[in-house]
Amino acid sequence: MQHTRFPATFVRGPSAVKRGISVSGFRYVSAAIDAFLILLASLVGGAGYQLAVNSSFGNVSALLGAGLIGALLYVLIAHSIGFYSLSSLLARKSDLRSVVVVWSVVGLLLSLLAFLFKVGADFSRGSIICFSLLALVLISLWRVNAKWIVARASASGKMGGRRVVLLGQADELLALEGPKLLRSYGFSEVGRVQLDDHQTPNMTIADFDEQLVEAAMAMARDHDAEEIVLALPWRETARLDFIRSRLRSSPLPVQLLPDSSIRALLQNPANTLKHSLTVEMQRGPLLRIEQFFKRMLDIFGATLALIVLSPLMAIVALAIKLDSPGPVLFRQRRTGFNSKQFAIFKFRTMSVMEDGPVIQQAQPRDARVTRVGALLRRSSIDELPQLFNVLAGNMSCVGPRPHAVAHDHQYGDLLSEYALRHHVKPGITGWAQVHGYRGQILQVEQMKTRVEYDLWYINNWSLFLDLKIAVLTCLEVMRRRNAF
Repeated sequence: MQHTRFPATFVRGPSAVKRGISVSGFRYVSAAIDAFLILLASLVGGAGYQLAVNSSFGNVSALLGAGLIGALLYVLIAHSIGFYSLSSLLARKSDLRSVVVVWSVVGLLLSLLAFLFKVGADFSRGSIICFSLLALVLISLWRVNAKWIVARASASGKMGGRRVVLLGQADELLALEGPKLLRSYGFSEVGRVQLDDHQTPNMTIADFDEQLVEAAMAMARDHDAEEIVLALPWRETARLDFIRSRLRSSPLPVQLLPDSSIRALLQNPANTLKHSLTVEMQRGPLLRIEQFFKRMLDIFGATLALIVLSPLMAIVALAIKLDSPGPVLFRQRRTGFNSKQFAIFKFRTMSVMEDGPVIQQAQPRDARVTRVGALLRRSSIDELPQLFNVLAGNMSCVGPRPHAVAHDHQYGDLLSEYALRHHVKPGITGWAQVHGYRGQILQVEQMKTRVEYDLWYINNWSLFLDLKIAVLTCLEVMRRRNAF
C-alpha cells in the first residue's frame, strides 16, 4: 500500500503521556488499603482497649475475624456503589458522608452476624466502639488522601489511564480535549487521528479512511498504545463497519465512545446509565489476566530450559565456531506482536546471513547449510537461542511461528487473514508445528493451512493448550520431520 503524508489536521501525536501509576491499578490499591486499615483498627482498637482496661489483649482471634469480615464487607459495598470508580476518585466533592454511611451499614451487618452466630459474648462494648471509631477515622483520612494523590498525580502526568489512540471526526474529538478523556473513561491519549469527508486527489472517501486507519494502527504500534478508541457518530453505521473491518488486523481492543447525541441523553438526571458508557467493538485476543499467566509461564519455562540446556548450548556454540567462519548466532528481522519487528536469535546453520527484501528458503541438500548446521536443523537445536527472545518479551514459548519479514510481506498480500497471526506473541513452537507444518513452504496452500492452525490456537488459547503443545513439540522433534 502506498502511504500518503497527511497534514497535521488529520494526525496528531504522540501526546505527552508519561508511564506512571495507572488509575485503574490505583483503584485496587485504594481498596486494599481500606481493607488493611479496617483490619488494623480491629486489632489496635479492640486489643488496645482490652489492654488498657484488663491488662490483656483479650480474644485476638475474634477481633481478627471481625476485622477480616468487616474489611471484606466494606470493600464489596463500596465497590458496588462505585466508590472506587475513576469518576469518584477524581471528583472534587467530598465523600466523607458516603464513608460514614457505608461503614455504618458494615457495623450493622457485623452486629447481625454476631447475633446469628451467637458470638457476641466474645466482644466487649468498649472494644467494638474503639474498633468502629478508629476504623472510621482511618478510612476517612485515607479517602481524603487518596483523592488528593489522584488529583495531583493526574494533573502532573504521573498518573494516567489506559494508553489509547483516538480515531474519529473533528467535532467528536473536540469534545475529548483536556482531562475529560481520563475523567470520564479512564483513558490517556498518546495521539489522535482525525477522519474527515475530504480526500486527496484520486482517492475515494473509503480509500482516505483506510489510509487514516492504517495511520492510527501505526501510531498505536509505535507508541505502545493499549487500545484504539473511536469517536464517531453512531448513525454512520456503514463507516463504522468499514473501520471495524480494517481494524481487525490490529490485536488491540477497540472501544466506541458515546457520540454527542448519546452524551446528551446520558446527561439526563433521570437516566440510570453511567456517563462513561462505551461499546466494545473488538476484544483483545487474550484478557489481561491471561496475558499475565502466559507471561509467567514463559519466564518460568525459558529460565528453566536455559539452566538445563546451557551446557549443550555451550558445546553447540564451540562446534559452530570450529566448523565454519562466522558468528555463532544468526540474527534476522521477524514480525512480532502487533506487527512490531524484532531480531530473532538462532544458532547459525548456514554460510550466509540473509536478512533482506528477498530471502531464499532452505531446501533439501542446500549447499548453504554447514555440516554442523545440518545436524542442528534436523534436531531443532538451532532454535534454542530463542529462549533469550522469550525472556526479553519478544516471543513466547508457544505461539505462531514468526517468519522472515520478506515472507510476511509476500504472504500478507496473498492471504487476507495472515496478519491476524500477529494478535499474540510469536512462539518457539506452535499449534501448526505440532501438526507437522514446519520447514519449507512450496505452495500458498501450505501457508494457508498454517494460518488456519495459528488462528485456531489464538481463538482457543489456554494454559493447558500451551502445555499440551510443549509436550507434543518434544514428540514432533524426535520424529525429525520437515527440517533440513
